[in-house]
Amino acid sequence: MGIGSTLAKVADASLDRTVLLGYTRVGAGLRAAWWPADPEPGALEGRRVLVTGGNSGIGRAAAVGYLRLGATVHLLGRNQAKVAATVADLRSVVPSGEVVGETCDVGDLDDVRQWSAGLLARVDRLDAVLHNAGTMTGDRRETSPQGHELTLAVHVLGPHLMTSLLGAALLASEAPSVVWMSSGGMYGARLHADDADDIEYRTGPYDGVRAYARTKRMQVVLAQEWARRTAEHPVLFASMHPGWAATPGVSEHLPRFERLTRPLLRTPEEGADTAVWLVATRPDSRPPHFWHDRAQRPVVFPGQRPPQAEAVRRLAEHVTDATGAPFVL
Repeated sequence: MGIGSTLAKVADASLDRTVLLGYTRVGAGLRAAWWPADPEPGALEGRRVLVTGGNSGIGRAAAVGYLRLGATVHLLGRNQAKVAATVADLRSVVPSGEVVGETCDVGDLDDVRQWSAGLLARVDRLDAVLHNAGTMTGDRRETSPQGHELTLAVHVLGPHLMTSLLGAALLASEAPSVVWMSSGGMYGARLHADDADDIEYRTGPYDGVRAYARTKRMQVVLAQEWARRTAEHPVLFASMHPGWAATPGVSEHLPRFERLTRPLLRTPEEGADTAVWLVATRPDSRPPHFWHDRAQRPVVFPGQRPPQAEAVRRLAEHVTDATGAPFVL
């Protein structure tokens, strides 16, 4: 390893630990000097990519990135009118791209089942899924149509069920990928092994920000479990975080944070970069399969312990029980 490469690794790790620099546009700008090369033009030609939560922000930026690399993008949102407007917008931004609008509420498990069956009747192959749909609640616990805590339903249960149901289409691809868009906020959340840790957040005072962070931690665990349990298949399962990006969700749910950090926030395109790069290049990935700025990252900060095996088992069991879907493609 050359001196330049060693210095780049030291600088990269330092950015990751300082957070304020690493997660902002400063980190993206500095890392671009040494991170892996961009995907080749046309890298996704002939490929079919599903992006959930693609109407705005990072999801929309990722969809544009996939389209520019030649992919057919299935853009999924829960509001049909908004999806149609976004599809028209993307066709004007990338005139040569093929965009298909999809309507589904990822937090509604019945809707996920119905929509997935419809997609499988229309396409026989799916090359990648970006699980980007997200939500954040306030200080009142909200539930999905099936009665699950809403952020859990949208970030964890729905994506898990969708991945399982679309397994046949993914396995029909020569190079399939499934990526969860997590958050750097997951570092502040833990999973506990004891029964007092209520996965559905039914006990104690409810905190929407904490619920969001916990489910973002769960996404990282979920991606690793999919990778571990389906290692015989060629699917790249990974999770990532986009850093601090200026998105409608941040403005709506974290207005004070947005005001304080506005000059440093990444663009949605910078936030989506790794999601596009992962699907287009499919790099070698090792456990825990967590990425940021085109490199694998630890899932805990120094002094933190990774999720215990029993906590992972409890979460996986709850997810499979709630959805009726095992970790099987």
